[in-house]
Amino acid sequence: MSGRIKKVVLYFNKGDGYMNLLDSMNEAIQYIEKNLGEKIDYAEVAKVAGCSQWYLQRMFMSITDVSISEYIRRRRLTLAAFDLKNSDQSILEIALKYGYQSSDAFTRAFKALHLVTPSKARENGVLLKSYAPITFILSIKGVAAMNYKIQENEAMRVVGVKKWFSTIDNGQLKEIPKMWDEFPKEKMEKLKSLSVSGEVVGMCGDMYNDGFDYWIGVITDKPCPEVMCEMTIPASTWAIFEVIGPIRPLPNTMQDIWGRIFSEWLPNSGYEHAEVPELECYSNGDCMAEDYKSEIWIPIIKMP
Repeated sequence: MSGRIKKVVLYFNKGDGYMNLLDSMNEAIQYIEKNLGEKIDYAEVAKVAGCSQWYLQRMFMSITDVSISEYIRRRRLTLAAFDLKNSDQSILEIALKYGYQSSDAFTRAFKALHLVTPSKARENGVLLKSYAPITFILSIKGVAAMNYKIQENEAMRVVGVKKWFSTIDNGQLKEIPKMWDEFPKEKMEKLKSLSVSGEVVGMCGDMYNDGFDYWIGVITDKPCPEVMCEMTIPASTWAIFEVIGPIRPLPNTMQDIWGRIFSEWLPNSGYEHAEVPELECYSNGDCMAEDYKSEIWIPIIKMP
Protein backbone atom coordinates (compact mmCIF):
# COMPACT_ATOMS: atom_id res chain seq x y z
CA MET A 1 0.00 0.00 0.00
CA SER A 2 1.41 3.43 -0.87
CA GLY A 3 2.05 6.22 1.58
CA ARG A 4 -0.88 8.24 0.27
CA ILE A 5 -3.76 9.00 2.60
CA LYS A 6 -6.63 6.58 2.27
CA LYS A 7 -9.83 8.52 1.61
CA VAL A 8 -13.14 7.27 2.90
CA VAL A 9 -16.18 8.84 1.25
CA LEU A 10 -19.21 9.77 3.34
CA TYR A 11 -22.30 10.70 1.33
CA PHE A 12 -23.82 13.61 3.25
CA ASN A 13 -26.36 16.24 2.33
CA LYS A 14 -25.32 19.86 2.67
CA GLY A 15 -25.84 21.23 6.15
CA ASP A 16 -23.96 22.13 9.31
CA GLY A 17 -24.96 18.93 11.10
CA TYR A 18 -23.42 16.67 8.48
CA MET A 19 -20.31 18.81 8.10
CA ASN A 20 -19.86 18.65 11.87
CA LEU A 21 -20.01 14.86 11.73
CA LEU A 22 -17.46 14.80 8.93
CA ASP A 23 -15.16 17.10 10.90
CA SER A 24 -15.63 15.02 14.05
CA MET A 25 -14.58 11.80 12.35
CA ASN A 26 -11.44 13.44 11.01
CA GLU A 27 -10.73 14.90 14.44
CA ALA A 28 -11.03 11.40 15.90
CA ILE A 29 -8.46 10.13 13.38
CA GLN A 30 -6.18 13.06 14.24
CA TYR A 31 -6.51 12.20 17.94
CA ILE A 32 -5.50 8.61 17.19
CA GLU A 33 -2.55 9.74 15.07
CA LYS A 34 -1.27 12.07 17.79
CA ASN A 35 -1.45 9.31 20.40
CA LEU A 36 -0.06 6.32 18.54
CA GLY A 37 2.88 6.33 20.96
CA GLU A 38 0.55 6.37 23.97
CA LYS A 39 -2.25 4.19 25.31
CA ILE A 40 -5.34 5.17 23.33
CA ASP A 41 -8.59 5.47 25.27
CA TYR A 42 -11.44 4.45 22.95
CA ALA A 43 -13.90 6.34 25.12
CA GLU A 44 -11.92 9.53 24.46
CA VAL A 45 -11.83 8.81 20.72
CA ALA A 46 -15.62 8.45 20.79
CA LYS A 47 -15.92 11.69 22.74
CA VAL A 48 -13.90 13.50 20.08
CA ALA A 49 -16.14 11.96 17.39
CA GLY A 50 -19.26 13.06 19.27
CA CYS A 51 -20.83 9.62 19.62
CA SER A 52 -20.79 6.59 21.90
CA GLN A 53 -17.90 4.16 21.92
CA TRP A 54 -20.16 1.35 20.73
CA TYR A 55 -21.51 3.35 17.79
CA LEU A 56 -18.04 4.60 16.80
CA GLN A 57 -16.71 1.05 16.56
CA ARG A 58 -19.69 -0.20 14.52
CA MET A 59 -19.65 2.80 12.17
CA PHE A 60 -15.89 2.74 11.69
CA MET A 61 -15.80 -0.95 10.86
CA SER A 62 -18.79 -0.77 8.50
CA ILE A 63 -17.40 2.20 6.56
CA THR A 64 -13.71 1.31 6.41
CA ASP A 65 -13.86 -2.53 6.53
CA VAL A 66 -11.36 -2.44 9.38
CA SER A 67 -11.84 -2.16 13.14
CA ILE A 68 -10.42 0.75 15.12
CA SER A 69 -8.10 -1.60 17.02
CA GLU A 70 -6.80 -3.07 13.75
CA TYR A 71 -6.38 0.41 12.26
CA ILE A 72 -4.32 1.47 15.27
CA ARG A 73 -2.25 -1.73 15.13
CA ARG A 74 -1.46 -1.21 11.45
CA ARG A 75 -0.54 2.42 11.93
CA ARG A 76 1.72 1.68 14.91
CA LEU A 77 3.54 -1.10 13.09
CA THR A 78 3.87 1.10 10.00
CA LEU A 79 5.56 3.81 12.09
CA ALA A 80 7.63 1.20 13.89
CA ALA A 81 9.01 0.05 10.53
CA PHE A 82 9.96 3.65 9.71
CA ASP A 83 11.73 3.95 13.07
CA LEU A 84 13.66 0.74 12.46
CA LYS A 85 14.87 2.01 9.09
CA ASN A 86 15.53 5.61 10.06
CA SER A 87 16.74 5.60 13.67
CA ASP A 88 19.29 3.96 15.93
CA GLN A 89 16.70 3.08 18.59
CA SER A 90 16.84 -0.48 19.85
CA ILE A 91 14.08 -2.93 19.01
CA LEU A 92 12.99 -2.88 22.65
CA GLU A 93 12.83 0.94 22.69
CA ILE A 94 10.63 0.92 19.57
CA ALA A 95 8.49 -1.88 21.00
CA LEU A 96 7.83 0.09 24.21
CA LYS A 97 7.18 3.26 22.21
CA TYR A 98 4.25 1.61 20.42
CA GLY A 99 2.69 -0.15 23.39
CA TYR A 100 4.37 -3.57 23.35
CA GLN A 101 5.61 -4.79 26.72
CA SER A 102 8.48 -6.88 25.39
CA SER A 103 10.61 -7.25 22.28
CA ASP A 104 9.20 -10.78 21.81
CA ALA A 105 5.58 -9.53 21.71
CA PHE A 106 6.60 -6.75 19.33
CA THR A 107 8.49 -9.19 17.09
CA ARG A 108 5.46 -11.48 16.81
CA ALA A 109 3.14 -8.59 15.91
CA PHE A 110 5.66 -7.05 13.52
CA LYS A 111 6.25 -10.32 11.69
CA ALA A 112 2.50 -10.99 11.44
CA LEU A 113 2.07 -7.72 9.54
CA HIS A 114 5.31 -7.26 7.64
CA LEU A 115 6.22 -10.96 7.23
CA VAL A 116 9.77 -10.26 8.43
CA THR A 117 11.30 -9.75 11.88
CA PRO A 118 12.23 -6.27 13.14
CA SER A 119 15.94 -7.08 12.88
CA LYS A 120 15.47 -8.27 9.29
CA ALA A 121 13.56 -5.07 8.49
CA ARG A 122 16.73 -3.06 9.11
CA GLU A 123 18.55 -4.80 6.28
CA ASN A 124 18.87 -3.27 2.83
CA GLY A 125 16.17 -4.00 0.26
CA VAL A 126 13.66 -5.70 2.58
CA LEU A 127 10.00 -5.39 1.52
CA LEU A 128 7.75 -3.81 4.18
CA LYS A 129 4.10 -2.73 4.35
CA SER A 130 2.86 0.82 4.90
CA TYR A 131 -0.68 1.72 6.00
CA ALA A 132 -1.40 5.43 5.64
CA PRO A 133 -3.74 7.53 7.81
CA ILE A 134 -7.41 7.47 6.88
CA THR A 135 -9.21 10.71 6.12
CA PHE A 136 -12.99 11.08 5.71
CA ILE A 137 -14.05 13.25 2.77
CA LEU A 138 -17.33 14.76 1.62
CA SER A 139 -18.84 13.67 -1.68
CA ILE A 140 -22.15 15.10 -2.86
CA LYS A 141 -23.51 13.09 -5.79
CA GLY A 142 -26.30 10.78 -6.77
CA VAL A 143 -26.10 7.17 -5.70
CA ALA A 144 -28.22 4.09 -6.24
CA ALA A 145 -31.47 3.85 -4.31
CA MET A 146 -31.70 1.93 -1.04
CA ASN A 147 -34.98 0.15 -0.38
CA TYR A 148 -36.02 0.30 3.27
CA LYS A 149 -38.99 0.47 5.60
CA ILE A 150 -39.49 1.74 9.16
CA GLN A 151 -41.16 -0.75 11.48
CA GLU A 152 -41.94 -0.83 15.20
CA ASN A 153 -41.63 -4.17 16.97
CA GLU A 154 -42.29 -5.40 20.47
CA ALA A 155 -39.46 -7.02 22.41
CA MET A 156 -38.01 -10.04 20.61
CA ARG A 157 -36.17 -13.09 21.90
CA VAL A 158 -33.24 -14.42 19.91
CA VAL A 159 -32.23 -18.02 20.61
CA GLY A 160 -29.12 -19.52 19.09
CA VAL A 161 -25.40 -20.14 19.30
CA LYS A 162 -22.88 -17.38 19.90
CA LYS A 163 -19.14 -17.11 19.44
CA TRP A 164 -16.71 -14.32 20.27
CA PHE A 165 -14.61 -12.92 17.42
CA SER A 166 -11.61 -10.65 17.67
CA THR A 167 -11.58 -7.56 15.46
CA ILE A 168 -7.77 -7.53 15.45
CA ASP A 169 -6.34 -8.61 12.08
CA ASN A 170 -9.90 -8.48 10.65
CA GLY A 171 -10.06 -12.23 11.14
CA GLN A 172 -13.82 -12.08 11.66
CA LEU A 173 -14.29 -11.42 7.93
CA LYS A 174 -13.16 -15.00 7.29
CA GLU A 175 -14.13 -16.64 10.55
CA ILE A 176 -17.83 -15.67 10.57
CA PRO A 177 -18.50 -17.22 7.12
CA LYS A 178 -16.56 -20.25 8.38
CA MET A 179 -18.87 -20.41 11.42
CA TRP A 180 -21.86 -20.59 9.06
CA ASP A 181 -20.20 -23.19 6.82
CA GLU A 182 -19.33 -25.43 9.75
CA PHE A 183 -22.63 -25.01 11.59
CA PRO A 184 -24.06 -28.54 12.13
CA LYS A 185 -26.98 -29.29 9.83
CA GLU A 186 -29.03 -30.89 12.60
CA LYS A 187 -28.55 -27.85 14.82
CA MET A 188 -29.63 -25.57 11.97
CA GLU A 189 -32.79 -27.62 11.49
CA LYS A 190 -33.47 -27.37 15.22
CA LEU A 191 -33.12 -23.59 15.05
CA LYS A 192 -35.47 -23.31 12.08
CA SER A 193 -38.07 -25.36 13.95
CA LEU A 194 -38.00 -22.73 16.72
CA SER A 195 -38.27 -19.71 14.40
CA VAL A 196 -41.53 -17.75 14.27
CA SER A 197 -40.93 -16.97 10.58
CA GLY A 198 -38.68 -19.77 9.37
CA GLU A 199 -35.86 -17.28 8.90
CA VAL A 200 -32.43 -17.56 10.46
CA VAL A 201 -30.67 -14.44 11.75
CA GLY A 202 -27.09 -13.37 12.20
CA MET A 203 -26.62 -10.93 15.08
CA CYS A 204 -23.74 -8.79 16.29
CA GLY A 205 -24.08 -8.79 20.05
CA ASP A 206 -21.96 -7.27 22.80
CA MET A 207 -18.64 -5.65 21.86
CA TYR A 208 -15.78 -6.09 24.36
CA ASN A 209 -12.04 -6.90 24.57
CA ASP A 210 -11.37 -5.80 20.97
CA GLY A 211 -14.06 -8.12 19.67
CA PHE A 212 -17.74 -8.99 19.74
CA ASP A 213 -20.20 -11.85 20.15
CA TYR A 214 -21.68 -13.07 16.89
CA TRP A 215 -24.88 -15.11 17.00
CA ILE A 216 -26.47 -17.57 14.60
CA GLY A 217 -30.04 -17.85 15.78
CA VAL A 218 -33.73 -17.28 15.27
CA ILE A 219 -36.44 -15.00 16.59
CA THR A 220 -38.73 -17.20 18.65
CA ASP A 221 -41.32 -17.38 21.40
CA LYS A 222 -40.40 -20.98 22.26
CA PRO A 223 -38.22 -22.13 25.18
CA CYS A 224 -34.45 -22.00 24.73
CA PRO A 225 -32.81 -25.43 24.44
CA GLU A 226 -30.20 -26.14 27.11
CA VAL A 227 -27.34 -26.22 24.59
CA MET A 228 -28.18 -22.75 23.25
CA CYS A 229 -28.18 -19.14 24.50
CA GLU A 230 -30.86 -16.48 24.41
CA MET A 231 -31.05 -12.69 24.37
CA THR A 232 -34.06 -10.39 24.59
CA ILE A 233 -33.95 -7.36 22.33
CA PRO A 234 -36.11 -4.58 23.77
CA ALA A 235 -39.06 -3.08 21.92
CA SER A 236 -37.52 -0.96 19.16
CA THR A 237 -38.08 0.96 15.98
CA TRP A 238 -36.22 -0.63 13.09
CA ALA A 239 -34.98 0.55 9.71
CA ILE A 240 -35.18 -2.61 7.60
CA PHE A 241 -33.10 -2.64 4.41
CA GLU A 242 -33.81 -4.93 1.51
CA VAL A 243 -30.82 -6.82 0.15
CA ILE A 244 -31.16 -8.57 -3.20
CA GLY A 245 -28.22 -10.57 -4.44
CA PRO A 246 -25.77 -13.23 -3.30
CA ILE A 247 -24.38 -12.95 0.20
CA ARG A 248 -21.48 -15.26 -0.54
CA PRO A 249 -18.64 -14.97 -1.32
CA LEU A 250 -17.17 -11.71 0.00
CA PRO A 251 -17.33 -8.95 -1.11
CA ASN A 252 -21.07 -9.07 -1.73
CA THR A 253 -24.28 -7.08 -1.88
CA MET A 254 -24.91 -7.24 1.86
CA GLN A 255 -21.43 -5.94 2.65
CA ASP A 256 -22.06 -3.01 0.32
CA ILE A 257 -25.40 -2.18 1.99
CA TRP A 258 -23.80 -2.25 5.46
CA GLY A 259 -21.29 0.37 4.38
CA ARG A 260 -23.96 2.55 2.78
CA ILE A 261 -26.18 2.42 5.88
CA PHE A 262 -23.51 4.02 8.06
CA SER A 263 -21.92 6.32 5.49
CA GLU A 264 -25.01 7.37 3.55
CA TRP A 265 -28.39 6.57 5.11
CA LEU A 266 -27.97 7.26 8.83
CA PRO A 267 -26.27 10.68 8.40
CA ASN A 268 -29.18 11.82 6.22
CA SER A 269 -32.15 10.12 7.86
CA GLY A 270 -32.87 12.14 10.99
CA TYR A 271 -32.37 8.97 13.03
CA GLU A 272 -29.63 7.71 15.31
CA HIS A 273 -28.58 4.15 15.99
CA ALA A 274 -30.43 2.90 19.09
CA GLU A 275 -27.40 0.84 20.15
CA VAL A 276 -29.08 -2.49 20.55
CA PRO A 277 -27.99 -5.51 18.47
CA GLU A 278 -28.45 -5.40 14.71
CA LEU A 279 -29.82 -8.29 12.73
CA GLU A 280 -29.23 -9.89 9.38
CA CYS A 281 -32.30 -11.91 8.37
CA TYR A 282 -31.77 -14.78 5.93
CA SER A 283 -34.61 -16.36 4.01
CA ASN A 284 -34.67 -19.92 2.72
CA GLY A 285 -33.15 -20.38 -0.71
CA ASP A 286 -29.84 -20.29 -2.52
CA CYS A 287 -27.77 -17.60 -0.81
CA MET A 288 -25.47 -17.40 -3.85
CA ALA A 289 -28.30 -16.69 -6.31
CA GLU A 290 -28.56 -13.28 -7.98
CA ASP A 291 -32.17 -12.88 -6.77
CA TYR A 292 -31.61 -14.11 -3.19
CA LYS A 293 -33.44 -11.90 -0.69
CA SER A 294 -32.20 -10.98 2.77
CA GLU A 295 -32.58 -8.02 5.13
CA ILE A 296 -30.52 -5.87 7.46
CA TRP A 297 -32.32 -4.60 10.58
CA ILE A 298 -30.92 -1.45 12.20
CA PRO A 299 -32.42 -0.25 15.52
CA ILE A 300 -33.08 3.49 15.37
CA ILE A 301 -34.34 6.42 17.44
CA LYS A 302 -35.33 9.91 16.34
CA MET A 303 -32.57 12.49 16.61
CA PRO A 304 -33.33 15.24 19.15
